[in-house]
Amino acid sequence: MDRPLVFDDPLAVRIIGERAAANLPEQPRNFVAARFRAFMAARSRFAEDELADAIARGTRQYVILGAGLDSFAYRNPYPDLRVFEVDHPATQAWKKKRLAQTGIEIPASMTFAPVDFDRETFEDGLHAANFDESEPAFFSWLGVTMYLEPPIVLATLRSIIELNRANGVAFDYAVPRESLGIIGKLALDRLSRRVERTGEPFRGFFESSALVKSLREMGYVHVNDLGAEEINARYFAGRVDGLRVSGRVGRMLSARGG
Repeated sequence: MDRPLVFDDPLAVRIIGERAAANLPEQPRNFVAARFRAFMAARSRFAEDELADAIARGTRQYVILGAGLDSFAYRNPYPDLRVFEVDHPATQAWKKKRLAQTGIEIPASMTFAPVDFDRETFEDGLHAANFDESEPAFFSWLGVTMYLEPPIVLATLRSIIELNRANGVAFDYAVPRESLGIIGKLALDRLSRRVERTGEPFRGFFESSALVKSLREMGYVHVNDLGAEEINARYFAGRVDGLRVSGRVGRMLSARGG
């Protein structure tokens, strides 16, 4: 919908299906819709940019937490990179069906790591999938933290660094409503009502400086926290269509050990 592309995913339209793809031109182009669309494109680009940096440092394992319909594993340009998708077994069964229907092959470098989060941890799923804890890994965790209670989010981030002190992670998160301006509050309230109607209300909000402090206390040495200004400078500078993220509803963060 927006050119030039911020994030180029040639498999996305194939995965969502012809019926959904046919509706793309009818998607809303209003201010709020454009800002959310920009954020979603930017966070995927951000995660894969951070992954590229990790690979340059020697990382050869990539873990996608809450993978959903993420398509990286099926367009992976790194021959030596092993990819692990962690998600609920039912979600993964649905995804496998979509991949088969669209003729997208599952490469040998990709491993599904099913986890029933009512009974298991993501570490259990990775262990069963022959993940090598002795080697560093990079994790992405997009569009998930805001649906979880803050202690669960912090415990997961702590588990990542405790698996291997050289591990890294990229994720997005929501800031508290009281820290937003009027427009930010309106946008958050609108989205909150929408997700609550689907049975998945927002639960996790973090104040930026407190979250960064917690990560450093866990053992993360390099922490890069991006708000709207930094995101726009990195991914939307010089555009003639005005596409950009706005407000402080969503932030992106990457962190890694020493």
